Order: sequence, then C-alpha cells, then structure tokens
Amino acid sequence: MDAKTPDVWLPFPAEEIGDLPDAFTYRHWDGEDAFPADPSACVFYVTPYMKSPEVTLRPLPGMPHLQVVQTLTAGIDHVLGGLGLLRPGVRLCNARGVHEASTAELALTLTLACLRGIPGMVRGQDREEWRAGFYDALADKSVLIVGYGSIGAAIEDRLAPFECARVVRVARSARTTARGPVHAHAELPRLLPEADVVILSTPLTAATRGLADAAFLARMKDGALLVNVARGPVADTGALLAELESGRLRAALDVTDPEPLPAGHPLWHAPNVLITPHVGGSSTAFAPRARRLVARQLHRFAAGEPVENTVLVTD
Repeated sequence: MDAKTPDVWLPFPAEEIGDLPDAFTYRHWDGEDAFPADPSACVFYVTPYMKSPEVTLRPLPGMPHLQVVQTLTAGIDHVLGGLGLLRPGVRLCNARGVHEASTAELALTLTLACLRGIPGMVRGQDREEWRAGFYDALADKSVLIVGYGSIGAAIEDRLAPFECARVVRVARSARTTARGPVHAHAELPRLLPEADVVILSTPLTAATRGLADAAFLARMKDGALLVNVARGPVADTGALLAELESGRLRAALDVTDPEPLPAGHPLWHAPNVLITPHVGGSSTAFAPRARRLVARQLHRFAAGEPVENTVLVTD
C-alpha cells in the first residue's frame, strides 16, 4: 500500500476486519500512550471503545485533515467536549446498529432479575438459605421506556413475548410508530405514576442530564423498579439513594454516577438495588457488529458516498 495514502485509525487490527478498501493506510490505536503514526495524516478516526474522554480526544488537536469521527458507542457524550478542536465539516457518527440487541438483552435481564428476586436468591444460595415465596412477574406489568430510539425499540421487541399489561414509549418529541404513540418528555409527570417498571435508555444530553431527579422519582409508584441502561448522569444518584434507602423504590443500574462506582460508595450497599458494571454493549455481539459497521463506513467513505449514522457535522 502506498505510504502516501491517507491514514485511518482503528481500535482493532485491520486484519480482524477483513474486507477493507485499499485507499487507506490502517493504523491500530486503542488508546495507548504512543500514537501509531503522525495524527496529521489521519482522515478517518474510529475511537477506542470504552476509554475515557481524555484518552479518546487526545489525538484530535493533531488531526487537521480529519473528515470523520466514528464512535463505537451508541452515545456520543464522551466526544462532544473535543469537537471544538476540529475544523468545520467533520462528521461525527455513532454506532447505531451495534449495541441494540446486547443492551436490550441486559435491560430485560435486569428487569426480570429484580422482579423475580434473583439477587436475594443468589445471596441465599451463598448462605444455604431456601428463599421460597411469591415474587413479581413481568407479566401484567406496565412498562415505561424513556428514550425510544433504536435501543428503546429493541427493548420493546424483547418485552413483546412477556405479556406486559402495556408498554408506553417516551422520547424527546412526540411521534407515531407502527407499535403506537411515542409521548414527549413533557408527559412524564402524567405517565410515571402508572408504570411498574421504568427503563431509561435515553442518550445523555443537556436535556436528559438529571432527568430522573427527585421529582421524577417521587412520581413513580411505591415499589416500582427503575432500570438504567442509558448513562449514569441521567439519574440523580442522591435522589435515587434516598428512595432506595427508604425502601419505596427498587433499581437496576448498568450505569452509575460516578462511574466506575468507587469502593465505599453508599450505592453499593443500598437496599433493593442491582448493579452491573456498564456492560450493556460489552457482549459477544459487539465485535462482529462493530467490524461490519466500520467496514461498511470505510467503503462508503472511499467511494465518496455519505457515511451512515451521522449525528452532527462540526461548524
């Protein structure tokens, strides 16, 4: 390959992807201290997966010829702080299509585990305790999905066989889908008291930061379950802790604020909470889907076609 061809930075070796266009030189960089080459030759940057914003954004000031930033996450909040470092016209693309199945699986897993009392049964097994009794079923429950993009829709797909009493959809703005209406955020005060399970799957934006605050949680019915597979700061940790410690609400959290949750944080030992370490997208489904997305995007880019999943273009 001609050494003068423009560079593409990838967080995994190019040979693991396979079918890639010959128009580029591929550089493997997954957040290490040393860069794999001069960043100034990079035109297409696939960001490292699940690395800190400081790591992810570090090469950007040295990439004056960059045209596309491709994240491997559904959310883009971890790169927004670096967009001011880029020239106008750079396209920021997310990983729509990569994480829906895996995140929706975990949302359902957390919901079922909490309703059926699985965390307590695991602790009981450790102590050789037989914790028989009646537990909540997902059947006949009312579920509210807050954040009805592709992940929210995938969650509803997986709720369909479980005979829920109803599934209610909420997004930034109201619209109609084949499954029914999507309500606007403004309707949450009316919808929250009717839900047995509230699943957060919304992107983290200025509008959704702290969305599940004390007032939001207070409107949830006694005994309701909050499931967060979005981002930690979508929920107010202090307000959630107060509700958990009172015993009024239950929660299942794949994301927390702060994150990673530090040792000694009271959320670790709060009653009625199940915590997983931000693994919604980290499953065996990730790598093959991410590689297919990257290959597809690079073929479109090499052919001069518009890349997919463009979230914004820098000014």
